[in-house]
Amino acid sequence: MRTMQLARLNVSAIGMGCMGFSHGYGEPTEHDEAIRLMRYAHERGCTFFDTAASYAAGRNESLVGEALAPIRDEIVLATKTHIPEDDERPVYDVLKECLTASLKRLRTDHVDLYYQHRVNRGIPVEDVAEAMGRLIDEGLTLGWGQSQPTEGEVRRAHAVTPMTAMQCEFSMMERSFEKSVIPACRELGIGVVAFSPMASGFLSGKYATDAVYTGDDVRRVITRFAPENMAANQPVLDLLGEYAAAKGATPAQIDLAWILAKGIVPIPGMRRISRIDENLGAAAVSLTDDEYRRIEEALSQLTIHGDRTDEDIAKLKTMR
Repeated sequence: MRTMQLARLNVSAIGMGCMGFSHGYGEPTEHDEAIRLMRYAHERGCTFFDTAASYAAGRNESLVGEALAPIRDEIVLATKTHIPEDDERPVYDVLKECLTASLKRLRTDHVDLYYQHRVNRGIPVEDVAEAMGRLIDEGLTLGWGQSQPTEGEVRRAHAVTPMTAMQCEFSMMERSFEKSVIPACRELGIGVVAFSPMASGFLSGKYATDAVYTGDDVRRVITRFAPENMAANQPVLDLLGEYAAAKGATPAQIDLAWILAKGIVPIPGMRRISRIDENLGAAAVSLTDDEYRRIEEALSQLTIHGDRTDEDIAKLKTMR
């Protein structure tokens, strides 16, 4: 497994997004199996693991903490927190309380990367950055970042406390952050991490248009999984299939290799041994400059149908 830099953090080129073990994609993974899978991913070279306090109300952090405790010194651990808009305490007090609770669940005395899970519109980013700087000075986190920010929020926050990484949804299906936010991160030396790098699995090409999703599976509300949009987005899968056949890889590996070619670290969810082998194997798939250019040109001619929004995902709370 090759490595990449997120500012001063050295991570495996492909990380593991751990949310799906606990919620978001149907039935949670059985406890012992989830632990086995995380440790197997580490054996295969993955050193970057991502979770959040909000995933299954903290249970995902507890699961990740249990799985990774024996190898804590060998991995880079990232978690995230939401800051309640109605909490009138100083931002530092709120963040320290949240991080302290996360550290207990994660069975560690520090995390390597602590994200603001979503940028609060009612709290100045400068206040958050200043508080994060204090947490870094105290050794509770080695670095910090924002998830889904605007370019302006990145620049203003970074000017107060330099950021380690910016996390955003990024894949062949979602490239809006490439317009201004990612270029700003490049300019400022901030690493870029891609969540949902395979568009919630769509780009693996393994889902049928008549698939049925239940429970808290986000694919119930992500519009790109509407049957008509899946059919309309078939040209993206055809493009991936073309290059996968030519290079002896899978469509998922081509998608991840394309992201890596941009200097972005993807953190796909992986809930089966075969998926871990496939996704981590993408680090060994390289695109030539000409292949990359031709893929970019082909993508520029395609229209993407449907998307993934926080507002749509919030609808799951009211669905049976």
